[in-house]
Amino acid sequence: MSAGSPVQSDALAKSQGLVMPISLPEAIQTRSLTLRKPDAADAKHIFKAYTQDLDVARYLVWRPHQSIGETEAFILNCMQGWASGQRRPFILTRRENSRIPIGMLEARILPNAIDLGYVLQRSYWGAGLMTEAILALSDAALSLPECSRVQATCDTENHASARVLEKAGFTREGQLERHSVLPNLGPEPRASFMYARSR
Repeated sequence: MSAGSPVQSDALAKSQGLVMPISLPEAIQTRSLTLRKPDAADAKHIFKAYTQDLDVARYLVWRPHQSIGETEAFILNCMQGWASGQRRPFILTRRENSRIPIGMLEARILPNAIDLGYVLQRSYWGAGLMTEAILALSDAALSLPECSRVQATCDTENHASARVLEKAGFTREGQLERHSVLPNLGPEPRASFMYARSR
């Protein structure tokens, strides 16, 4: 007898009230950053800042945007993610100017866990800002009784991303073969490292 897929099991658990939804705050402040909900005005800023930049997109699952319309559609999708409760795509800004995005940190809500994705404007690379953001968000998540794990993956050749996760206290748990297609690097699925913090 099959136990059913994890998705079916999760859906059954939720329907029976066995899985508590993870409720992240709408904003998080760090020493240098504000993490906040996206709004429509963010599209023009992130289009200019990084969605056109091939170096930024190299290890990501999307190609550089060719028009502001692509970025507007992306931001609308992020806003819908917040409304659905399934994702929390946080806009990252400097604390001194919370209206101008410099990156994003997305928390995808899983049963008892959160899966992260992140991107940062190239001019801010190497300043420790993404580590600061990931540390703050994972601390907030793991302080909740319903969240026992925060995880993220990165391409095995993306050494900068791996360092960010390690500096944020994540442990490399293993390697996932043929895990992700990164369209800027080719059509074949590539291996990723799995990192996590848990309690």
